[in-house]
Amino acid sequence: MGDSPGSPAAFPEGATMQCFSFIRTMMIFFNTIIFLCGAALLAVGIWVSVDGPSFLKVFGPLSSSATQFVNVGYFLIAAGAVLFALGFLGCYGAHAENKCALMTFFLVLLIIFIAEIAAAVVALVYTTLAEQFLTLLIVPTIKKEYGSQKDFTQVWNSTMEGLKCCGFNNYTDFQGSPYFTKNNVFPKYCCSDDASNTNCTEAEAKKKAVKGCFSQLLHGIRTNAFAVGGVAAGIGALELAAMIVSMYLYCHMK
Repeated sequence: MGDSPGSPAAFPEGATMQCFSFIRTMMIFFNTIIFLCGAALLAVGIWVSVDGPSFLKVFGPLSSSATQFVNVGYFLIAAGAVLFALGFLGCYGAHAENKCALMTFFLVLLIIFIAEIAAAVVALVYTTLAEQFLTLLIVPTIKKEYGSQKDFTQVWNSTMEGLKCCGFNNYTDFQGSPYFTKNNVFPKYCCSDDASNTNCTEAEAKKKAVKGCFSQLLHGIRTNAFAVGGVAAGIGALELAAMIVSMYLYCHMK
C-alpha cells in the first residue's frame, strides 16, 4: 500500500524539494545582483578607457591623477568582467539546472579563493621581499618622473599629504629627480608634518626624518588589522558559502 502525499514517509522528500527550491531561488537572486554589478563596472570601465575626458569632467580633477596612475579603466573592466561572468554562470546554472555552468562557477570561485589565500600568505610572510621589489620598481620611477610628469607628481603629493609621509622609503628617493634637480630642495612634505616648509633642504629633511609612505601604509594596515581582517574574513565566508551552495545544487540535480 503506497504512502499518501501527507504521510510521514513522504514528508522528508517534500521538505528536501522545498529546501532545494529555496536555495536555488536565493542562488538566482544573489547572482543576478552580482551579474548587474559586474555589468555596471564593465560599462564604467569601458567608458573611462574610451571616453576619459567625459569621465574626468564628471568626477573632477582628482580622478585625472588616479586614472593616470592606476589605470582605473582597465581595472574596472577586469573586475567587472569577472563579476559579470560569475553572476551569469551562477544565475544560469541555478535557473536552467545546468551542471556544467554550476561546476564552472564553483571552480572559478575556488581559484579566486585560493589566490586570495596565497596573496594573504605572501603579504604576511614576504612583506620585506615585497618592500624590496616595490623599491626597485617605484623608486626609479620617482627619480625619473617626479617634478616632470604632472599627474604622477600630483598623485605623490596627495599621497604624502594624506599619509604624512615622504617618498617610498624616505627623502632620499627624490635625489636626482627633476624636481630636486630644478629646485635643489626636497618636496615640502619631507620636512614638516603640516607641509608648510617650502625650503626643504637635505639637512632639514635629514633632521625631520619623516617616514616613507610604504612604512606609513603598513602601519595603517596593522592599526586597522581587525577591520581589514574582518572584511577579508567576510568576503572569504561569502565565497565559501557560494561554493557550498553551488555544490549542493550540483549534487541534487538530476
